[in-house]
Amino acid sequence: MHTLSSVFEDLLSTWDGEEMVARYDGPTETWMFVGVHSTLLGPAMGGTRMKAYAAPGDGLSDVLRLSQAMTLKQAVADLPYGGGKAVLAVPRVPAPGSSARREVLLRYAALVDSLHGTYVTAADMNTGAADMDVIGERTTHVLGRSRDGGGAGDPASGTALGVFHGIRSAWRHANGSADLDGVAVLVQGVGSVGDRLADHLGEAGATVLVADIDEGRAEKTAQRVGGAAVEPASVIGTASEVFAPCAAGAVLTRETIPRLACRVVAGAANNQLGSEEDAALLAQRGILYAPDYVINAGGVIHLAGYETLGWDEATMHARLAGIGETLAGIFETADTDGITTAEAADRLALARLAAGRPG
Repeated sequence: MHTLSSVFEDLLSTWDGEEMVARYDGPTETWMFVGVHSTLLGPAMGGTRMKAYAAPGDGLSDVLRLSQAMTLKQAVADLPYGGGKAVLAVPRVPAPGSSARREVLLRYAALVDSLHGTYVTAADMNTGAADMDVIGERTTHVLGRSRDGGGAGDPASGTALGVFHGIRSAWRHANGSADLDGVAVLVQGVGSVGDRLADHLGEAGATVLVADIDEGRAEKTAQRVGGAAVEPASVIGTASEVFAPCAAGAVLTRETIPRLACRVVAGAANNQLGSEEDAALLAQRGILYAPDYVINAGGVIHLAGYETLGWDEATMHARLAGIGETLAGIFETADTDGITTAEAADRLALARLAAGRPG
């Protein structure tokens, strides 16, 4: 039988990050994990995920994997931050605004503050601007507070606009034109990002198909943008020019890739590939893949630009549009060097990290 310590040791032995902080908070029965993967380009910045896990090791596994992805994302986005992530592995997710939720957040904020700026937190799964306001009561090392609380608010608008520019870039590479008029785009998941993305696509004249586990929400979005709703179970085989995963990760796998009926995959979801080998499977099928941590970087660009770097609206819009330009370079590298777009993205990120490494 594996003990908890042996599980932690096994996970950490294959992680190449700088610092891992694990604390069990008895009063709230919460495992608090903070993964500082890299501070090479600046403080490690990444969101806080609040979730009930089957076992503490599952929460730690999420932190290690996601913090590493954040290092690549920050590097490709050319921001003065490194990669980090946090998980609050709670017995059950407390209701928004509840005293139980506030207690977890305040105790977690004290942990973040004890790291003296090595890690800067923001919102992620099951956390939002209101939670960042609470965390901000105990530490200054937080981004994404509400506008009333002195922050830039929900970064989902930045993520959605960046993904829209990424879709246009991918479609240009696949079809020769960035014009989306009449192009069928299937958006899987219409939460805060997917819903906004559907609006951008509708305004661009795309034929918007929408799927969500909340079918009422999908119908509402589809009606607003003049599109159509698709049953969640039918998403993978539904014909479209562009498939935009904006919900759960691991949607592109050895099982699903053969059934895809699209020319481009470009969406906001994190960790879309089930494994590294799946990028090659997409390439073999002639499906252009926009690496997720490149196309969905609009959220961190939004936070850093407005709250740290003092950008105005024009600068922000230019940097979000730059996601499309970055992807264009990645697609060109992949074609020229005969590698997958995932490999080309990693190569760009690692080059920027190497350039930022002290001599």
